[in-house]
Amino acid sequence: MKSFVEAREAVVATDADAARNAREQHLQLTKPPGSLGALEDLGVQLAAIAGAVPPPVPEPVTIAVFAADHGVVAEGVTAWPQEVTAQMLANFAAGGAAINVLGRQVGADVVVVDVGVATDLESASPLILDRRIRKGTNNLAAAAAMTPEETTAALDVGAAVAAEAIGRGARMLVTGDMGIGNTTAATAVVAAMVNADPGDITGPGAGAAELTVVHKIDVIRRALRRLNTPADPLTVLSEVGGLEIAALVGYITAGAAHRVPVLLDGLIADAAALLATQLTPDVRGYLIAGHRSTEPAAKRALEHLRLEPLIDLRLRLGEGSGAAIAVPIVQAAARILGEMATFDSAGVSSKVES
Repeated sequence: MKSFVEAREAVVATDADAARNAREQHLQLTKPPGSLGALEDLGVQLAAIAGAVPPPVPEPVTIAVFAADHGVVAEGVTAWPQEVTAQMLANFAAGGAAINVLGRQVGADVVVVDVGVATDLESASPLILDRRIRKGTNNLAAAAAMTPEETTAALDVGAAVAAEAIGRGARMLVTGDMGIGNTTAATAVVAAMVNADPGDITGPGAGAAELTVVHKIDVIRRALRRLNTPADPLTVLSEVGGLEIAALVGYITAGAAHRVPVLLDGLIADAAALLATQLTPDVRGYLIAGHRSTEPAAKRALEHLRLEPLIDLRLRLGEGSGAAIAVPIVQAAARILGEMATFDSAGVSSKVES
């Protein structure tokens, strides 16, 4: 299943019987019913994903950081120069970025994938996969960001990276991203998919000033005029998306096809998840929202997906950082079902019903 089409065809709904059995198991554990709150719901979801109670602990973990540039930076939607994308890839390769630190903290493998960086790296690195389709997208304010063929190629890159990670033993996939200008593209995707006014959901991205945000809103509105309502997800992706967003759609879908949990990071991943679930609805059962980004479009996307994030630390970095922090929470949910004693096994009296 190394192509996006193959992954879509392989996705099945999560196991309702396993979910029901996991809920029943939670009632037998040495705790008041519901006292572990969302951790219980997460354990039930993991059981449904795996089709087993208790579910296996989702480890090892792979964090895939998809990197690409965006032609829309020519519109002045960000204060950061485009070269920063390639410079950050060098930082990833040297192990000095936040996601490297957090990946080491949680014992995850970090894979960096160049799917469309505009600037050539100063030197090749074995830590960066060269899957570059083109050097950045077109300016989405003026024309389609990608051709349908480029979109398909990026979808396939993401699906292949997921399949390769799972082939190496990964049992949970974490989304990551890097690309100057990508919050403009992702916000445009969210606005199109949930039929929102860009003025209501556009944020500062990597710290844009207030006037820049106002301009960013106008740029997104101009781009969205090319789309019909409701818009086809693949058309939205090609017109106003990005190469890394497309790769994430493929990555997310292939994770679901392989029946492993997919832990979402912030806005870029949330936009990709909206597209993935529109294209293949059963993907939703495999998604876990790692954190709540401060970007308004991310919040709207999660509401539309009906996903409650595990943490809210006011993060807006990207890279996979928020999702990485949430990895131990997901693993704890599985361990609770697998390792916690029942009332019978521990000799503890259960609640007396009045």
